[in-house]
Amino acid sequence: MSGSSQPLPSGSSSGSRSAGLGRLILLATSSSVAVLPCASGCTRTVLVPESSPVRIGPNARARVYALVGGEWVVSDNTVALEEGWYLVPPSYVER
Repeated sequence: MSGSSQPLPSGSSSGSRSAGLGRLILLATSSSVAVLPCASGCTRTVLVPESSPVRIGPNARARVYALVGGEWVVSDNTVALEEGWYLVPPSYVER
């Protein structure tokens, strides 16, 4: 007979093939997620102690607080911060 399908080898079925493909996709996805932080330029976090002011680097932008009528109010927009300015902890500021 022409056009007849060949029997699958014993122990094989289309269901096990799709399960194997599903595991392969899961492995590829989880591997991608594990590598993503390093691929996006691994960052380093450094703890700055209370007793240490820091200087602002180039091209810094942030929302800032301003003392308005004796109360600290956060800005609605981000502002450009001048390179070389110092950031100090709240304990350095007189009220």
